[in-house]
Amino acid sequence: MTIRLGDEAPDFTADTTAGTLSFHAWKDGSWAVLFSHPADFTPVCTTELARTASLAAEFERRGVKAIALSVDSLDSHRGWVGDIAAFGGATVEFPIVADPAREIATAYDMIHPGEGETSTVRSVFIVDPANRVRLTLTYPKSVGRNFDELLRVLDALQLTDRAAVSTPADWQPGQRVIVSPALSTVDARARFDEVEEVTSYLRWTPQPSAG
Repeated sequence: MTIRLGDEAPDFTADTTAGTLSFHAWKDGSWAVLFSHPADFTPVCTTELARTASLAAEFERRGVKAIALSVDSLDSHRGWVGDIAAFGGATVEFPIVADPAREIATAYDMIHPGEGETSTVRSVFIVDPANRVRLTLTYPKSVGRNFDELLRVLDALQLTDRAAVSTPADWQPGQRVIVSPALSTVDARARFDEVEEVTSYLRWTPQPSAG
């Protein structure tokens, strides 16, 4: 099954380090970052989950819940969290899903041909409050994820959902943004404080405030 942007994220009920949960009910109108890791007690995965734990306040500030998954058992996850916390200096408070039957990994197409049939690759799904998939990323097993980029994308998605703008290449929060082509320049200048017209289709404006 291939999950496309805009699809409803498959729901599931599973045992996790935070107890048994159903994904849609657990996120309950929040954004979520669901990510898979190839295996417990492995070096790259340890750094990634430690980084996720250290970003708890950043995710909370954005109204985002993090949840990890691998095909390892719940007992394995529970044994591993101590190593993660010791390495990263932060308690692992987000759930780690046990998926030994690979049902969830299969539903999310997390097991890729040629990468091993018994472990997941580094897949990432950003899911919005309406349970729609808004971003998918897949990294090879040898390459750790860039969590600063995930935060940047979350900021961009939340910004562009609330305002008629897009973000340009390499955009960072606070930088200027692009006026939607659906707005005329006249309408854009009525809506935004400042509009710089480069071409008829490329217009800059300062990042709109959250209010």
